[in-house]
Amino acid sequence: MDRFHAMRTFVRVVDSQGFSRAAQALSLPRSSVTSLVKQLEAHLGFALLQRTTRSLSLTDRGEQYYRHCVQWLAGLEAFEEQLRDTSIAPRGRVRVDMTGALAKALVWPRLKDFQQRFPDIELILSLSDKPIDMVGEGVDCVIRSGQLPDSGLIARPLGALQWITCAAATYLNQHGTPLVPEDLSQHQIINYQAALTGRPRAWQFQQEQQTRSVEFAGRLCVNDTEAYLHCALEGLGLVQLSEFLVRPYLQSGRLREVLAAFRTLPVPVSVLFAQGRNLPQATRVFIDWLEELVERNPLFLQT
Repeated sequence: MDRFHAMRTFVRVVDSQGFSRAAQALSLPRSSVTSLVKQLEAHLGFALLQRTTRSLSLTDRGEQYYRHCVQWLAGLEAFEEQLRDTSIAPRGRVRVDMTGALAKALVWPRLKDFQQRFPDIELILSLSDKPIDMVGEGVDCVIRSGQLPDSGLIARPLGALQWITCAAATYLNQHGTPLVPEDLSQHQIINYQAALTGRPRAWQFQQEQQTRSVEFAGRLCVNDTEAYLHCALEGLGLVQLSEFLVRPYLQSGRLREVLAAFRTLPVPVSVLFAQGRNLPQATRVFIDWLEELVERNPLFLQT
């Protein structure tokens, strides 16, 4: 038995919460993954996992062994990284998941720069705003905005974005301009469906030094940021979006900000990655490059 290989396989089974998903992530037959874990248990002389037809859980000693494996493997990866020649150009594959709007506004315009600086790194970019099983789906890092759920992932702040309430000039000319948040009940509201809850996202305003969350009934609700922005540009109603995304349309006059005195606090933007792992060099390079983009962009507020 290759004990090192067996330990890595065992950790992957735990992280993936199953043998089949671990086998898929490791590009191994399920039977090989099962065999490696059984061989490791036989070598140790105790069970690491409790298996039922529907669930998989760690035994008490399996929990202890898992924690030590994670620490040992991470330490080994860090040591190997230190020994590598730093003159060797970063190489490898980085799988990133981020919202399409953020990718379009921040990453796409500078992607050629990344490719020129790091020609040996392959980027696989998936665009979504839904919760991601990073281990099961083989994603290296995720970029998200807003308050993050307790996922057990490490979140590194990138910056923050100011959100504003706005509408098309054509809409405001026809329906008037709301002066206080309470006026919105008399207007057409375009809601955004939150990926995490499946419900319309609450609108937020800063009033009397407190953040107030309000849910509005609306005739239209979408779950894609680009579609949300397009609805506003078509004059279908009011939206709340980051200034980062709507700035070109504010400058051209197609959109107008309303309720500027009630702007909410800036919304944080973070990059998430799995804990207990030494980040691969290619992933670190991408995150550092992303931080450079944010630092140079005046619409990103530093946290």
